[in-house]
This record gives sequence, C-alpha cells and structure tokens, in this order.
Amino acid sequence: MTVSDPGTPGPRPVAPGASAVEQLRKEGNELFKCGDYEGALTAYTQALGLGATPQDQAILHRNRAACHLKLEDYDKAETEASKAIEKDGGDVKALYRRSQALEKLGRLDQAVLDLQRCVSLEPKNKVFQEALRNIGGQIQEKVRYMSSTDAKVEQMFQILLDPQEKGTEKKQKASQNLVVLAREDAGAEKIFRSNGVQLLQRLLDTGEADLMLAALRTLVGICSEHQSRTVATLSVLGTRRMVSILGVENQAVSLAACHLLQVIFDALKEGVKKGFRGKEGAIIVDPARELKVLISNLLELLTEVGVSGQGRDNALTLLIKAVPRKSLKDPNNSLTLWVIDQGLKKILEVGGSVQEPPGELAVTANSRMSASVLLSKLFDDLKCDAERENFHQLCENYIKSWFEGQGLAGKLRAIQTVSCLLQGPCEAGNRALELSGVMESVMALCASEQEEEQLVAVEALIHAAGKAKRASFITANGVSLLKDLYKRSEKDSIRIRALVGLCKLGSAGGTDFSMKQFAEGSTLKLAKQCRKWLCNDQIDAGTRRWAVEGLAYLTFDADVKEEFVEDEAALKALFQLSRSEERSVLFAVASALVNCTNSYDCEEPDPKMVELAKYAKQHVPEQHPKDKPAFVRARVKKLLEAGVVSAMTCMVKTESPVLTSACRELLSRVFLALVDEVEDRGTVVAQGGGKALLPLALEGTDVGQTKAAQALAKLTITSNPEMTFPGERIYEVVRPLVSLLHLNCSGLQNFEALMALTNLAGISERLRQKILKEKAVPMIEGYMFEEHEMIRRAATECMCNLAMSKEVQDLFEAEGNDRLKLLVLYSGEEDELLRRAAAGGLAMLTSMRPSLCSRVPRVTTHWLEILQALLLSPNQELQHRGVVVALNMVEASKEIAGTLMESEVLEILSVLAKGKESPVRRAAAACLGKAVEYGLIKPNRDGE
Repeated sequence: MTVSDPGTPGPRPVAPGASAVEQLRKEGNELFKCGDYEGALTAYTQALGLGATPQDQAILHRNRAACHLKLEDYDKAETEASKAIEKDGGDVKALYRRSQALEKLGRLDQAVLDLQRCVSLEPKNKVFQEALRNIGGQIQEKVRYMSSTDAKVEQMFQILLDPQEKGTEKKQKASQNLVVLAREDAGAEKIFRSNGVQLLQRLLDTGEADLMLAALRTLVGICSEHQSRTVATLSVLGTRRMVSILGVENQAVSLAACHLLQVIFDALKEGVKKGFRGKEGAIIVDPARELKVLISNLLELLTEVGVSGQGRDNALTLLIKAVPRKSLKDPNNSLTLWVIDQGLKKILEVGGSVQEPPGELAVTANSRMSASVLLSKLFDDLKCDAERENFHQLCENYIKSWFEGQGLAGKLRAIQTVSCLLQGPCEAGNRALELSGVMESVMALCASEQEEEQLVAVEALIHAAGKAKRASFITANGVSLLKDLYKRSEKDSIRIRALVGLCKLGSAGGTDFSMKQFAEGSTLKLAKQCRKWLCNDQIDAGTRRWAVEGLAYLTFDADVKEEFVEDEAALKALFQLSRSEERSVLFAVASALVNCTNSYDCEEPDPKMVELAKYAKQHVPEQHPKDKPAFVRARVKKLLEAGVVSAMTCMVKTESPVLTSACRELLSRVFLALVDEVEDRGTVVAQGGGKALLPLALEGTDVGQTKAAQALAKLTITSNPEMTFPGERIYEVVRPLVSLLHLNCSGLQNFEALMALTNLAGISERLRQKILKEKAVPMIEGYMFEEHEMIRRAATECMCNLAMSKEVQDLFEAEGNDRLKLLVLYSGEEDELLRRAAAGGLAMLTSMRPSLCSRVPRVTTHWLEILQALLLSPNQELQHRGVVVALNMVEASKEIAGTLMESEVLEILSVLAKGKESPVRRAAAACLGKAVEYGLIKPNRDGE
C-alpha cells in the first residue's frame, strides 16, 4: 500500500504467454503474503486461463487450495488440491493441503491417507510427522468414544422403551443423556448407526409428551447440518408423520417439532446449494424434491381440521423462514412462485379465520398476523409485474368466491381476508378494497347489531384508514361513524377499536405540529382513554392490544408523549403486555417507543428552502416545541427508569413471525436513542441491552442493523467490553462494528466503529484475529488517510493496537508499501493525539520487528527531525514513545546507532538519562549503554 493509493492492490492484466503465467503467479504470491487471499485467487485464476503448462497448472491449483484454506472454504480447497494432485501425483504440498481441508471437513480417514503419503515422500519433514501424530490421536479418540457409547445408547433405548419404567427418574435421565449425546456429531452418528431412527419412531408413537420431546430433540442432533442423515430420517419416519406432530395440542411438543423441521429445512437447503452431497460425501436423494414435499405437507396442514392453533402458527413460521429468498441478489424465486400457485388460497383461509367464535379452523390471536407476514414476504419476493399481477388475481378471485353468493358469513370471511392483506402486502389489500361492494359492506356492517360482525368490519376500517388511497374516503365517510360507535356502543371491544380508528385518522399529520386533524385537546382525550383501557387488566390482552395501537398513532403528538411517559401505570402495563402471549402487539409497542424517543428519521430542513416555501405559500412542516432535544432526553430518562430495556430485551427474544425485520428496526432505533447519553449506557448494559443488541445487529433491515451496530459501538467505547458482552458474546460484536466501516455509513458511525474496535483490539489476540478475519484492516488503513482529523486519529489508534498481531506486522514488513512511512510522518504531525497513536505503533513495530528499524531512515528524509521532536516533547507519553523507538533502533543496528550518536539525539539522550527516575530515563540510559557497548561513545569520568 502506498500513500498515493490507499486501496488494496489487485492483479494487473498482462499479455498471454508463459512469462504472463509466471508474472501472474508471482503477483498472486505477493498478494497472498499481504493477506489479500481473494486478490491472490483472482491472479491464479487468470494465470490458469493463459494456457499454463501441466506443471504450472499443478502449482496454480495448489496455490488456489491455499487461498481457499485461508478463506475457510474447505470444500473448494479439497477440490483445488485434488486437481493439483491429478497433474502431479507427487506434489507433496498439494497432498498436505488436501489433508488439511479433509481434516476440517471431518473426513479424518481420508486425511490420514494423504498425510501418510506426504511422510513417505519426505520422511524427515517434522511438520508432516507432527500432523500425522495429531490426526492419528483424533482418530483414536473418535474410535474410543464411539466404542464407549455403543453400550450406552443401547441401554438408554432399553430404559426409554421399557413400560415398567414409566415416569421414573431413571427414564428422565436416560432421555436427557440421549439428547446430550446427539448434540455431538460423533454421538449423533452412533445413534443413527445403531438403528436409532427406528427406535426414536417408537418413542414418538407412544404419544407420551416427555418421550416425544426426547425423541424430537435427539432427532435435531441427528439431522443438524447433515443432509444424508436428514433424508434417511425423513424416509424412515415419513414427511407426513413429521409434519403432523406440529398439529398436536401440547405446545412444547409442537414447538420441538417446529425446531426439528427448521433443522431439516436448513439441511435440505444446504443440499440444494451443494448439489446433492452429504457431509460425508455420499450421494443422496434430490434435496430440492424433498424440500417441496415438506413444504407441500406444511401447506396442507394449514387448512386441516383438528390441527391446534399453535401448530398452525408454527407451520406459518416455518414457511416464513423457508420459502422466500434470503437475499434479493439470488435470482431464483421459483420456490416462492410454486408456493403461491399451490398454497396461496390455504394461507388466505388462515388469514380469514376468526378466533372467536371458534370456526372450523382453530387459530390463535397471532395466526392472522403470521399469515399477513407470510403473504407480505411472498409478495416482496416477486420479481416482475406479471408475477405480482398473478398474486393479485389469485387474492381477488379468492375474496370474490366468498363475497359473492355466500351470504353474510361469506362477506365477513371476505372482509376478514382483506384485513389480513392490508396488514401484509397492502398493495394487494388496496386492490381488494376496490372490488365492487367491499368498502360499502364494511361501512354497513359497522352499524350491525352483532358484536362479531362489528368487530370484523371496524378492524377492516382501521386497517384501511392507514392506506393513502382510502384515508380521505374514510375521513369523509367514516369519522362520524367511528365517533358514533365510540360514544354509543356498550361493548368495550367495539369502543376501543373505534377509538383506534379515530386515533389513526387523527395522526395523519405525523409529527407536523401545524397539521392537526382534530380540535385542540382531542388527541389528549383519546390518548387518556387509550391509557385507561391499557391499564385495565380486567380486559383481555387481545382487546388491550388495540389501546397500544391507538397510542402508537397518537404519540406522534408531543403533548401525548409527555403525558404518556409521566404515567407510570401505563408504562408498566405496556411493558407487561409486550411480554404476554399476545405477540401481535410488538410492532405497536415498538412504534410508540420510537415516537416517544424521537428515534425516527427527521431531516433538518434547509432554511433557504423554508423561506422559499413560505414565499410560494407552500406548507412548511413545524416541529412541536416539546420535541426539542431537552424534552426528548427527559423522556428517555423516564423510560429507562420505568424498565424499558428489560421489556425490549424480552421482545427481541420473541420466537415469532410478528417480530418482523421492520419491527426489529424500530427496536434498534429505540436502543440507539437510549444509549445516546454516556451516563445512560450503564443502565442499558445492566438491564441486558448489550445482549439484546447483538441479534438486532446481525439480522433485519439494513437500516436496523446499522442502528443496532452503532448502539453496540457506543457501548463498547464507554464501558468494559468484557463485562458488557461476557464470554463468547464479545466475539460476536466484531462483525457489526466492522460493518460500520463501509463507505455508505456516516462519518460519525465510522468514527465510533474505529474507537470501539480500538478497545477490542487492545483486549486479546483472539479478538485481534477476529477483526482480521472480518477483513477490517484494509478499511482501517483507508481511514488513516481520511481528511477528518478525528477519524484519521481513531484509525491510527486502532492500527496501533492491531500491530500486536503477527499478520499486521507482516503487512508492515512486506516490501513495496508505505505503511511504515505513514506512521513515521504521523509521528511528526501537529495533532498531539495522532502523534501519540502513530508513535505508539512505531514503538511497538520496531520492537517486534527489528528489521523495520533499518527502514525508518529510508522512508523519509525527515525521520531524524521527527524523532528528535518526540524526544524533546513536553508530553511524557510522547517522549517515552520516542525514546523507545530510539532504543529499538540502537539495538537493531550499529550503523543506525552511529547515525543517531552523530546527531543531536546523543545530547538529548544524555540529558534525559540524567533526569528523574522514570521509564524515559531508563530507556535513554539503555540507549547510551548500547552505544558504549558498540564503541561509538565513551563514558565520562563518573562512569556515566
């Protein structure tokens, strides 16, 4: 890397021919030494395309294997090494690299064969001998473990299947041991080979909850990350049988079955990616076909009578996780299209079902929301207008089939389905609203005498009110109807929903203070009633949820926010409700908290544009006086005192489709607002905020992940990371922090990430290795050239701490880069903090790598002036760094020591050596002592 070009160098295009192959290979070797394994891989690939000789091809393939080993892609490493061996069977390096890849893949028997071949080719090579001993020990341990578990597995199944042992402690212990054994791959393999799947099937057939749980949890271990065992398990148990367990009434068994099916999905999807290869390299049944069979059974389960509501929800959860593409960059959405064609009507049937009174299909309070989430994800996964039009047509045909000719019950079912679509893919919901007679029926049913009919109609009206196309129509036609329902209905369930409709319409102006929909004080009255219902624990959670929905809209008004955070009982009720089984409340809770903390995006308007808009008599949004920073900070304090962090931590742990990416983003925004003030961060950490932020930073929308990562950075900067993220969690923090270094993040985010990484890099070598593995070094180096002095300084400090790692030292020692020059020049900058960081890095590097000492005088002609300035600095820290650099240079070479002793450095060191006892004095005396030893200077008469 050079000062003029801070980017990572890549392979240059060259002319074809033998010399071109050699040049690209050498370039690849240099890139490999610098740690740029992707660049090296590209260079070797280019060389292979230039007609290399068989000998050169063998070298290039084994070099590619080395790159893949470094990148931890062991399948490709094995493939490349095998290609090299095909070209040259005696290529000992290729054999060794293949053995390394096979060992990582768990294929020890094959790895040992390659190592034995290596030892036979080079009998005196100690590296091969040591590797062979290590792998031999691993094989012996595995054999010993497998043989010792033979009898144990048989004994466990005997106890579990013995009818005489029913309900005994012995049986409970056997089931626990079986589950624990299956968690280790060797144990899972032993159970599998001991006819374990058939025996586990017998446990499932008992119908006893405890035995079924033990069997399902053991099967998780057998199927986890193993495609061939997964397909074998499905063939024994039957896909239909596995899926049917989801529908049992026992919630724990249903959840365990859900977990097992998720593991099976993951294994099958991995098989689709890798082309039908199992973990042990065995050819297995087409996993894509098995995947479709499994999904088809889940779709069938959705509309089966007799399936529990919890089981239906679990089936929806599995479909949400398994069907849509993980990334829109993946061009293949065929699974989504297949599910829409085969199962959209079944999903809509669940979305159109009601919990009370119980219908043909048992559903829970969360079923419709789960169906909405699935529909939304399927719709978002479509790639073109034709696919979306097909989705719309299927939805509209289904709604028409119920709305026309099915009487009042059919109309209610159709309207309920429209509500489901409005909560999910609202574009499809809007089109459904425009179907002939639908909106008119909604308005008419709001006036029904039957509570069930009113509930369905009012909820549809509420969901429609938030959609731009219908809001004006409802404002004109529905406000009076909602007010009438609110005032006259005797049912709280109706009144509270009517109130939410009014809240939704009343908040149409958002945070714009100048756009009030209702008369002054009306929103405060509505909010007061919402809080009253929220605090009434005599009302069921499903109804109280609507009070939170109302507050989610009303808290756009700063007056409402102020009253809400002052109401301790309402906050307590809100947090309790967020922990309840009523999961559909999560988004509303998160929305209300975002509003109270003002953590939504709000750009400051350009004053010139505001003046221009006023002149043109255009509307200009106004901020509420109580939305100013001082009020927001006070509200944050109140929320922290009320226990908001604990409540949000529980929300993050929710295993439900309702915790959508959008909901996670809202929680991330709130967390970032909560840690904005340094003095509040201790409270957030103490209540588990650090732990909750990790999953938010790793999954969700791009904005949500960035906000959570920034909150993590703030916590890492000001608190002890080892206490904030105990145990292994501290290593999970690195990736989110590195993501903030990307150029699409703001300067503040870059700065905070660099500061946080500096703290982590100073803790342990393992953390430094994790930072290196996440490829942060090139980005950190790039920020060392940043114009903003604080970012430049933070990057230099981070590099100083990373310089304790051998890999970073290698980068500085590599020929043809200006990394060392940059540190020397920065050691002479005016910014004292930047000088301190650079000089610290220079002192460490010259100590760890003495060869760098001889290069310091060559990087710049000003090196001596910079060193002298450090030695003469009034700042003790800078002075100490300078004298350590001088000592390292003197100890490295007599020639450099001579240059220093011939300059003013001698006089400066002499003065420092006579000062008060300190590290500076000791280092200065050591420099002079070494110079005396070289014979460059002589001690004075006093022996000094």
